[in-house]
Amino acid sequence: MPDDPDDDVRVWLVERTYSDDEQNLIILIYATPDGERYFRKERALTSFTGPARETTAAVTVDPGNLGSVDTADQREQYATEAQRMAKIHDPDDPI
Repeated sequence: MPDDPDDDVRVWLVERTYSDDEQNLIILIYATPDGERYFRKERALTSFTGPARETTAAVTVDPGNLGSVDTADQREQYATEAQRMAKIHDPDDPI
């Protein structure tokens, strides 16, 4: 039986960094508005071209693909940024 889409979780873009280990790799971190959980997405820099490859303000993911944020400071940072993004952007807004 397929997963129920209602079980998916919306997460908001909170961080975008370049990988130190590999050239041309961008790491996108999306987090829940409470900052408790996060989703990491890695993309090759060359995959950012064209409208179908836009980075959006939010994505919806299966809860099994979410990690737990380790520190209180990071949870606070992610919560602040996720809430800010949710307030000023629609989920499908390109960032």
